[in-house]
Parts: sequence; C-alpha cells; structure tokens
Amino acid sequence: MLTSIVAYTARQFRRAIVMPNLTPPITTTAAAEAYRARILASVGPGLAFEPLMICYLTDDSDPDEIARGHEAGVFTACKLYPAHATTNADHGVTDIRKIYPVLERMQRLGMPLLLHGEVTDPDVDIFDREAVFIERIYAKIVADFPALKTVFEHITTADAVSFVESGGPNLAATITPHHLRINRNAMFSGGIRPHFYCLPVAKRERHRLALRRAAISGSPKFFLGTDSAPHLTGQKESACGCAGIFNAPYAIESYAATFDEDGALDKLEAFASEHGPRFYGRPLNTDSIVLERVDVVVPQRIKMPPEGDVVPFHAGETLPWRLAGSGHG
Repeated sequence: MLTSIVAYTARQFRRAIVMPNLTPPITTTAAAEAYRARILASVGPGLAFEPLMICYLTDDSDPDEIARGHEAGVFTACKLYPAHATTNADHGVTDIRKIYPVLERMQRLGMPLLLHGEVTDPDVDIFDREAVFIERIYAKIVADFPALKTVFEHITTADAVSFVESGGPNLAATITPHHLRINRNAMFSGGIRPHFYCLPVAKRERHRLALRRAAISGSPKFFLGTDSAPHLTGQKESACGCAGIFNAPYAIESYAATFDEDGALDKLEAFASEHGPRFYGRPLNTDSIVLERVDVVVPQRIKMPPEGDVVPFHAGETLPWRLAGSGHG
C-alpha cells in the first residue's frame, strides 16, 4: 500500500506530517527513521518530498527518547491518540496525566503536540466526542502547559473552531478537505455510504459551515491537513468497515473548489502553504504549484496493485480545478 499511495501526496505537497499509527506504532527514533526511509524509497522519480516524522504517544512514552529523536531532527512532533479513538489507536493514551512528564519536556523543547481530539467513553455520543474532549482534556492541557504548541488535528465542530480562535498563539488547528465538503448526511444518503465514514466522524451542517468560515478567514491558526487514509474497498465495504477517507489524489483540487465557492481563492495559498510552516517554525517552500480552472473527473476507483483498489474522495464527481504539471507547494 505504501508504494502505491506516496506519490499521490508527493505530487501535490513538498512535505507532509506523517501519522505514526502503524502496526506497531512509531514510538522510537529508530522506528521513525526506518519508516522515513521506506517512504522516501517509495516516492518515485522526479518528486522532491520531505516526510516529517511524528512520535506516537503511549502511557509509557519516555521523555528522554522523545527528546533525543527531536534533537536529532527525526521527530517533528508527538501525536496524542486517546486509546481506541481511531484506526490503530489501541496503544494510545488512557489517562492524560500519565504523559505529563512528556508534555513538560516537549514544552521546554518547543516541540509541538498534535491531538486527535475525541474522548472514547461509551456514555458519550460519537457526535459529541470532540466537544467533550475540549472540555475534559484539551482545556486542561492548555492551562497546565501554556507554552506548549498544540495542533488540534482535523477539527470537525464549531466548538473546536471557537476553542482555537479564543486560545493563545500556541494553539492552531488543521481542517481536512472532506470535512469542508460533507456533513453527516453523506454517510446515509440512500443507504449506508461507508466511503464517507471517517474519524472524527462528520458532524451537522452548522459545524461544516463553521469549518468553512474558519478555513477562509485568513487566520494563521487554521491550515491544511488532509488526514488522508487509504483503505482497500473490501475493508471499507464490510460488516465493520474501516474509518478513513483517501483524499490525497485530489486534495488540493478539493480545497480549491471550496475556497472558490466561497469567493476566497486569495486565501488559499496562505491556508495551504504558509500558516502551517510558520506555526511549526519551518521556512516556506520556494517552489510552487499551478492550478488551472479546468474540469477534472475523479475516477470511481484507484488501483492499488497487488492488493486491490481504493475509492477516492470525490469518486465519480467533476471538480472544477486541475493541478497542472508536477506539484510542490
């Protein structure tokens, strides 16, 4: 799967935050270096691409190991997955207090914390898990570690938008192309639509509109994050289908369509290429991509030899923008 999908991201993006929820998860510097090497070997000719590696936090994460990886230029950030919150999150954190020594060290290092913002308590409705996470966990992290940079990954609610907007300069968020375009109705339109199922799950229409307002606002607190997740068609169309949407093949075209619809194309470059690097303290890329106002038909399926195929986001739709030439931005 890795060799089949990396080029889709590399042709659009010069670098990417690489999620560490593999099996087994990326918890050590050595594992991250090995994973980075596998990614680079799969990029293909003619594409310059920098994978930014992330450490998967567990209850037993070692602050010294994380510091070594960060100081060696291997770990860009750490990712907090609440235990069982999403795909391959079985090893995630069960109690935020167990990683306070790690967060203290990260704060001193200036190392960002990335958060999958959902609680997993069975008594909390799945559509409320993000809002409850803010109240029970995220607000406490921000209060206890005010100098810690945090990124609220793939936000899905107006609650998250408000929380980020009201926070200080160390608080930012990413927004996916699919959460800007679908609400929870997409999963049930005419029957069960498993290819629109992701975690965090899409929410009500008012939340989608709040995300769109945040994305096009020009605020440096909000920036691009695809959360692209490829799962074979058979793994999605099953009795217990996998969570995730494979948007990498047409991610920038999807974002362009959204910004265009809202009359905010002048805000797209900053959202896609400036706000994120500046928050992470990285230089802006000097090369660029070109988008043409030309219709592009998204295929129903994309072959993933030898495993099978994947249904991409926007499958069967016509997008009004096309990426022209080799992509890096």
